[in-house]
Amino acid sequence: MSDSPADGVEETAAESTADSLADGTVTQVFIGHRELLFSIVYNMLGSVADTEDVLQETWLSWTGRARRSPLKEVANPRAYLVRIAVNHALARQASIRRRREAYVGPWLPEPLVTGVEGATVVADGADGADRALRTESVSMAMLVVLETLTPLERAVFVLHEVFGYAHTEIADVLDRSPSAVRQLAHRARQHVHARRPRYEAHPRVQREATERFVAAALGGDVGALMEILAPDVTVWIDGGGKRQGAGLRPVQGREKAARLLAGYASRRPEGFDVRYRHVNGDPSAVVFAGDSPYAVMVMDLTPESDQVSGVYIVTNPDKLGGVALDVDTDESAPHDQPGPGE
Repeated sequence: MSDSPADGVEETAAESTADSLADGTVTQVFIGHRELLFSIVYNMLGSVADTEDVLQETWLSWTGRARRSPLKEVANPRAYLVRIAVNHALARQASIRRRREAYVGPWLPEPLVTGVEGATVVADGADGADRALRTESVSMAMLVVLETLTPLERAVFVLHEVFGYAHTEIADVLDRSPSAVRQLAHRARQHVHARRPRYEAHPRVQREATERFVAAALGGDVGALMEILAPDVTVWIDGGGKRQGAGLRPVQGREKAARLLAGYASRRPEGFDVRYRHVNGDPSAVVFAGDSPYAVMVMDLTPESDQVSGVYIVTNPDKLGGVALDVDTDESAPHDQPGPGE
């Protein structure tokens, strides 16, 4: 056996190579599951910024686990990462709720805007992983309903109803008994279905209704709005206290909603463009003022799909930073809508 300096150098180099390989494997495993983790956490929190923070915390927990013991000891990395991410998301719920209690006006989820269904539109310079498909995001209307669940109910609903996890798998994630998870799932499902019956408008019908609504709303056409809006329509405008005319609470009823939207149209930016894209999977409209996003408009239709039952308008600039104007996946060329009286 040799104790020469060369032997020590060779051993150090071998250890370094092994560490590098291990680090590479740890990174690859995380990246391979990053979009799944993003989708689960986003549906639990409704905020891209908070989701990215949770994913960063998940990464730190994952790499810390890999340093303490070999990665091969993790029998199911996917399940392990989902458990870490879900529990970090649950831990963040308290601070999120405190922020929302102080939020100015109605709070809406941060929209995931796409050019074609499933292909997320992000600003130039965003991380390459964020350009991957994010198809498992529920609609804006559903996210609003999910806000009324408890954090645990929401976690169970998202994992079971959206991602198809079995109750026994969710029990392992949440460290609860399967029977407790089934009870949470039952309560959450009843709550959600009471507020949002299961139906889905055909994409073509959704797109046509969206175009009619946008023309009437941005044109300030009260008569057309009265025809398009359902009698019990509710309008949410989320400006975060940073846009005029957003209102401090949702507006219910056709007449009030039509007046609100007509007044909102009078304050629209000069030289605006409208692009039709998917938002959380639904055909929707994005309004641009020059190169900057001004508003994201999402419509929810009645079960008969002939009228608009819910309008979700996000104008808070803090929630529109990831919306890009010029992307190859854009569904239509920009076009101006008529102004009031035009």
